[in-house]
Amino acid sequence: MSIERGEDVFRWYVVHTNPKQEERANNNLQAWGIETLYPKLRMRRYNQFTGAPIYITPPLFPQYLFAKFNARNQLSKIWFTRGVHNVVSFGGHPASVDEEIIEIIRARIDENGFVRIEENLKRGDHVVVKAGPLRNLIGIFERELDEKQRIVILLEAISYQGRLVVNRDLVQKASG
Repeated sequence: MSIERGEDVFRWYVVHTNPKQEERANNNLQAWGIETLYPKLRMRRYNQFTGAPIYITPPLFPQYLFAKFNARNQLSKIWFTRGVHNVVSFGGHPASVDEEIIEIIRARIDENGFVRIEENLKRGDHVVVKAGPLRNLIGIFERELDEKQRIVILLEAISYQGRLVVNRDLVQKASG
């Protein structure tokens, strides 16, 4: 892999990690003093036997993370870091990522360090219950409750109007 002579600056690059080695690669790069961005999600799953909620933290981009380094001086060090498979390249040159893209991702990271991807629901939005016994019921988003994971929607079904409280992750914005 060749680096142009004039590329003696720090830029963001995409680092391809070995399978399930994102955390390891991130920690090792940081140990080298490399600035990294390893965006993760916080997702709720339910135990299939007990139904209890379990939180998992998968990477936003499996097998990838971002690192800011001087490719001319540090590329070989990055390449041979444990957990790293390679640096994403095109035409033999590492592909840099605009600082603006990194800032967009960082702006979506909450105070707990996880990327927010939820849909922003506004009062009056039409929603569809996407799981559970009320699956496919259509309603109107009314408000979010204090717990931030529960919402109130208005249902209209068979000449009956009522309010329903559901977990936020069981509802999606209706298309159209």
